[in-house]
Amino acid sequence: MFFADLGAALLLALCDLVYPMITRKMVNEFIPGKLVGMLLIWAGIMLAIYVVKLALNYFVTYYGHLVGVGMQADMRRDVFAHLQTLPMKYFDDSKTGTLMSRIVNDLMEVSELAHHGPEDLFLSIIMLAGSFAVMASIYLPLTLILFAGIPVMVVFSSKKRLKMNRAFTETRKSIAQINANLENSISGIRVSKAYTNEDHEMSVFEKGNQDFVKARRKSYRAMAEFTSGNTFITDILMLLMYVAGGLFFMFGKITLADFTAFILYISIFTNPIRRLISFMEQFQDGMTGFKRFCEIMDTEPEEDSEGAVDLENVRGDVEFKNVTFSYNESKSVLKDLSFKLDRGKTLALVGPSGGGKTTICNLIPRFYEIDSGSITVDGKDIRDVTHRSLRQNIGIVSQDVFLFDSTIYDNLVYGSEGVSDEAVIEAAKMANIHDYIMSLPEGYQTLVGERGIKLSGGQKQRVSIARVFLKNPPILILDEATSALDNATEVLIQNSLEKLCVGRTTLVVAHRLTTVKNADEIIVITDHGIEERGTHEELLAKNGLYAELWNVSLRM
Repeated sequence: MFFADLGAALLLALCDLVYPMITRKMVNEFIPGKLVGMLLIWAGIMLAIYVVKLALNYFVTYYGHLVGVGMQADMRRDVFAHLQTLPMKYFDDSKTGTLMSRIVNDLMEVSELAHHGPEDLFLSIIMLAGSFAVMASIYLPLTLILFAGIPVMVVFSSKKRLKMNRAFTETRKSIAQINANLENSISGIRVSKAYTNEDHEMSVFEKGNQDFVKARRKSYRAMAEFTSGNTFITDILMLLMYVAGGLFFMFGKITLADFTAFILYISIFTNPIRRLISFMEQFQDGMTGFKRFCEIMDTEPEEDSEGAVDLENVRGDVEFKNVTFSYNESKSVLKDLSFKLDRGKTLALVGPSGGGKTTICNLIPRFYEIDSGSITVDGKDIRDVTHRSLRQNIGIVSQDVFLFDSTIYDNLVYGSEGVSDEAVIEAAKMANIHDYIMSLPEGYQTLVGERGIKLSGGQKQRVSIARVFLKNPPILILDEATSALDNATEVLIQNSLEKLCVGRTTLVVAHRLTTVKNADEIIVITDHGIEERGTHEELLAKNGLYAELWNVSLRM
């Protein structure tokens, strides 16, 4: 389709080049010779050319833009697919709104350049070369005068292009920041209203908005200098052509028909120049977007180790051996940490915030890479197995439940597509959510809203538990799964979790110690590492940190 578009553009250029030659022939031969028949024949030929141009213009406008849309869709698919492979650290350091801007706004500009750029460049070269050849065949000196300004325009454009590049890059960044601020403010609209902080949100948005205006002002100033300068050079060339052409006609060097043909070719000469000027602006927009696209695509994905194998027939033995990990180089979150979780057993991690409990939960499915040591599942280092097979064998229920903006059914089967309706209903019953779902007018087809906003915290939590029941993994991670719930709801959720844990290797992180007192082993972790370990009774008997935390929890 791309080459068909260029072919149609070439035919359009040829049509435009032929038109002045026919006009010259009419003025030079048919009209002075009163050849009415020939005049009407060639008028008919020109009408046919216009009809062809009509069809070609339609093709270029319609199918040419489809080329751009196709390119944009392919690039958006590629960048989205690449985002799925990037490590969690990339998303920790990137704003959602900025990524959305790159995927939507930037790729729009790239596709416009990819479609119009080659077409405009190709047409301009053909038109300039063709018009030069035809005009040179009429009268070379006047042609050279007209084309003498092109090198001047090239030098001028090259200098201004650098300034435009910097300005348009700054504009792209400001647009991305506005999108990031918007995403942040809209997501937190309830907090904003609760704290009556609309004025603050407005000021934050307005700052980003004004930064965009400043950046856009710079880009438009650079573009204005570029456009007005090139237009001025073009106008001077036209003036020279009129003066020189008039003098050549007065002194008998060219005929009136030749001069008329040159006047007609002025538009053919200036149109490609205008196209080139427009192309430079489009080039800056598109290339800036393309660089930002490449920044994402060039980010190293999380890849399986060479020779990595699938993790199969998992029993559920998990072991940390001298694990050290840090999110950055300044401070280690975990240092030389070792513990073992036997298959089918429940291990609870408790202790003050900042000890690395959630980090441990994130390291087992390999969301982050450890600095040293090893983590094994059934004796296999998780770095020697594929990411996909590792995560397929781990179920996670966290405090911050994310539900997609779809139906309850879609959220239940997420990651377990293809299961029977009976299995979905059974999982919902195990999670104590089936009766509530059936009380809704649309049952399992009820839309949950963005991030599951139409459901309560406990309802969302039970949907996430049912989702793990369907996945049926041998290893289970419960990260503060009940900490944000009221006591009544917590009891219901706890009953569901107890059913879920049966027969699975379970790692539990909890601040409410009453929920983990029946764990096979409890490890107390602080920012110094493992402080205590043992069963609930053993740790109470030690009368140490765990006993202190337990006594505090009883008073709450």
